[in-house]
Amino acid sequence: MMKIRFAFALRALAVALAMASAPAFAADTVKIGFVVKQPEEPWFQDEWKYAEQAAKEKGFTLVKIGAPSGDQVLTAIDNLKAQHAQGFIICTPDVKLGPSIVAKSKINNLKLMTVDDRLVDGSGKPIETVPHMGISASKIGEQVGEAIAAEIKKRGWKPEDTGALRISYDQLPTARDRTDGAIAALTAAGFPKANIVNAPEAKTDTENAFNAANIAITQHPNFKHWIAFGLNDEAVLGAVRAAEGRGFRAENMIGVGIGGSRSALNEFAKGQPTGFYGSVLISPKRHGYETSINMYDWIASNKAPPMLTLTTGKLVTRDNAAEVRKEMGL
Repeated sequence: MMKIRFAFALRALAVALAMASAPAFAADTVKIGFVVKQPEEPWFQDEWKYAEQAAKEKGFTLVKIGAPSGDQVLTAIDNLKAQHAQGFIICTPDVKLGPSIVAKSKINNLKLMTVDDRLVDGSGKPIETVPHMGISASKIGEQVGEAIAAEIKKRGWKPEDTGALRISYDQLPTARDRTDGAIAALTAAGFPKANIVNAPEAKTDTENAFNAANIAITQHPNFKHWIAFGLNDEAVLGAVRAAEGRGFRAENMIGVGIGGSRSALNEFAKGQPTGFYGSVLISPKRHGYETSINMYDWIASNKAPPMLTLTTGKLVTRDNAAEVRKEMGL
């Protein structure tokens, strides 16, 4: 009898220990942070919007934090721990902060996922132990280059008369991969590499892109037409505004951005076409909603997310923007 009771007690203890170690969070106790580097940009606002949709559906608390600098990122992680969050998703302002972010997350016992920009280690290699949802940067860039090359051909422009503005932000690997992809597609289509002008921007917004493009256009007065590409819609919009200031209108300018952001949609909505020809639409819904659902499942059910998910895009122009957005669930 004593043996039976002892065996029963052992089984009960084992069950109790298993239950104690299992992630048994009720939905209303799950708290997830979503940290972005530029909260004022439409892309990140849309990511937050879809993350809020996930929070409403699953019943967890979403903590939105803007962190434009490295110090603010590390403070944000401590802040999330103080608020009793269990995990967070981040797009960091500097991917080289990777080791610090990983270490800080471990100290605070927070699950970590990255979105858009992937963390790198001290040697510049991706930190593959952190789940990441990003964009296939090279493929997206190639789509941009292919769209521009097709439009150059359609307009009958002579390549030798055409300059290309590469609005660059090379300290960010994603930005470099996108512009390199665009260059690869353009040169494959016969565009002269010598006509590609590097225009580095100090920050990834429209104002800094405008300044970069304005300098480049001024230094190359020999071109009759201009094309422009860069990290995002804001980069290309800045280039378009700079070109307009130098007298290059829609008929002599082809800019293709990346993101399909509200800034791009506002440009398409103008009464007359501008030099902003199109944008490769990438879905902020997947990047905001899906990452948040993945983090929730990881916390609530111990279901780890895929280590790497890469998304692609689709070209949108004035003519098809509404149709394409509908197809992508936006």
